[in-house]
Amino acid sequence: MASTSVKTLLLSEKDVIEAGATNMAQCLEVIEDVFRLLGQGDYLMGGPLENEHGQMIYFPKEQRFPGMPVTGPDRRFMAMIAYLGGKYNICGEKWYGSNAENRKRGLPRSVLTTILNDADTGIPFTIMSGNIISSMRTGAVPGVAAKYLARKGATSVGILGAGVINKACLLSIKTAVPTITEAYLYNPTPERGKAWAAEQSKELGIDVKYVSSVEEAVRPADIITIATSGDVFPRIETEWIKPGCLVTFTGDADVDADAYTNNTVVADNWKMHEAFLADGREHPNGVEAVGVVAPTYHLLEHIEAGRYVPKNIVNLGDIVCGRKSGRKSDDEIIMFLTGGMPVHDLAWGKTVYQNAVAKGLGVEFTFFGEAHWK
Repeated sequence: MASTSVKTLLLSEKDVIEAGATNMAQCLEVIEDVFRLLGQGDYLMGGPLENEHGQMIYFPKEQRFPGMPVTGPDRRFMAMIAYLGGKYNICGEKWYGSNAENRKRGLPRSVLTTILNDADTGIPFTIMSGNIISSMRTGAVPGVAAKYLARKGATSVGILGAGVINKACLLSIKTAVPTITEAYLYNPTPERGKAWAAEQSKELGIDVKYVSSVEEAVRPADIITIATSGDVFPRIETEWIKPGCLVTFTGDADVDADAYTNNTVVADNWKMHEAFLADGREHPNGVEAVGVVAPTYHLLEHIEAGRYVPKNIVNLGDIVCGRKSGRKSDDEIIMFLTGGMPVHDLAWGKTVYQNAVAKGLGVEFTFFGEAHWK
């Protein structure tokens, strides 16, 4: 008779790091595999359209009751749920709270938990510290995009935002495109930017220069990685983007509609961005409300205002599957849109979990030996 007890493996941040959560080469392989499953359709995400980023609490602008949080930069709680097929065959969730004010407390902006469940029984077989898993899978996405979409022989990266996510983004791009030799970083806080550039130069063995404007970071770049937070978005003039550039939006930027209309647009999963737009249309404050979570917020504003018509957008999964073509010429400018999908957390989380089990890491927790009520 099968066991009726329900147990889960608890994995701390130290455990997941020891289990290889910071191994970008392996993470890239896993995330590329997920895009292949996305292209095949072997996945489900939340909502009736099966493609929602997650279910989010939208905090009000003014406090309604004592203790109720109000909206602010990166202020949200969200449950990101999904099913992923293939060799993973799991359900799960990334659950998190986020607040830009956390940094003043010495905390990360977001504190995340990854929960993985047996797709048949629903049993949660692991509960994991999710910050490293999320950062790595987020950073790996532009790396996969660069593998398929960057101009051959690309050497330079423009970086907007000196945060944790862009560390992972730059690492993945350098891993996927080994011809990269230099990078140009802009961050609104010079002290942080200069320290970040020095650290990454040493870590990656490339020349990372701090520059004093967005334009200086954008103009020389073969690949641009945007990963900013807060409610101030970097402004990119279309004329600054050089021919052949790949622009990756892990965070949002203020870019005119013609940058999308006149160039190639590729998305991680365009249906998810359509779900962002639908959420904005339902919210009392309109599309502005999704600015707290959607890296395509400015593009969605262009769509809502009729400045951009979303046609001919290709999903990266279709390119990875070989169903659609990627870059067509060395001069083609490609705008790559990404919004964060829980399927990536599930795949990288399960990989790290399997590594942890093999190493004997973590602490087992028993929910119950036998259910009190059945």
